[in-house]
Amino acid sequence: SIAVQDYPGELRVYVVDDGSRNREAILRVRAFYSRDPRFSFILLPENVGLRKAQIAAIGQSSGDLVLNVDSDSTIAFDVVSKLASKMRDPEVGAVMGQLTASNSGDTWLTKLIDMEYWLACNEERAAQSRFGAVMCCCGPCAMYRRSALASLLDQYETQLFRGKLSDFGEDRHLTILMLKAGFRTEYVPNAIVATVVPDTLKSYLRQQLRWARSTFRDTFLALPLLRGLNPFLTFDVVGQNIGPLLLALSVVTGLAHFITTATVPWWTILIIASITIIRCSVVALHARQLRFLGFVLHTPINLFLLLPLKAYALCTLSNSDWLSRYS
Repeated sequence: SIAVQDYPGELRVYVVDDGSRNREAILRVRAFYSRDPRFSFILLPENVGLRKAQIAAIGQSSGDLVLNVDSDSTIAFDVVSKLASKMRDPEVGAVMGQLTASNSGDTWLTKLIDMEYWLACNEERAAQSRFGAVMCCCGPCAMYRRSALASLLDQYETQLFRGKLSDFGEDRHLTILMLKAGFRTEYVPNAIVATVVPDTLKSYLRQQLRWARSTFRDTFLALPLLRGLNPFLTFDVVGQNIGPLLLALSVVTGLAHFITTATVPWWTILIIASITIIRCSVVALHARQLRFLGFVLHTPINLFLLLPLKAYALCTLSNSDWLSRYS
């Protein structure tokens, strides 16, 4: 998908193999593009982690703009042009496109995740972008200004948490560094990117655990920034962290009521169900897609799986396992 971009400027592509076990696959890809002068292949002798792999490619490149694309992402033919157009504003340091699930039709879970991505992009990121501060330009497809990126790479590569190198959450951390440097970060909704999403609950929960740890870690770094940003961003960041806590409190209170009185906490159930139905209905109207009414199925997953998982993530922030390589 990168090879067929309609971008009128010079395009150079650096494909990095981070010491993978299936090197035969990348060698076949390299042979296929061997006659395309735009493509360069970097085969690292051992696994060094995503950040060092990215820096290896950045070090060989020279363009004014740097686009990161995950290996399992497919970008629309005009993504580079649309993201680059947004970067004409010198105050913008990073931009991201709209994420969709390329395998959304595989299972009931991938359908839910596709809707979850739509909500994350077209509600959360769109609102943040309005105030020039998308808090996480997502890794599957994000563009950065080289002049801004160059001064941040040392901090990016050597991020520590409790004395240990952090080797995940790279997209969120780099976005926070961009904001700390005084640049705007924005969202481009018509730059469409399709990425492979987990198709089983086990892999989905692993992903969510990794993301939860990253979010909690970098939220602490983002707090000092909020004073210089629009008040909406403070409300948004605080709400994203306090909201799950209040929801968990409601669930625990409801369970305690059931255990101590042997009666069903109907008011708690009714309030949560009402909020869920209203939200899904509003989104269905906004998106003009009835499928979002089915997002109510995400609520029990959130209540009984994701909330306990986030609590576990908060208690294990020092764990830097990627939980996905070779799994």
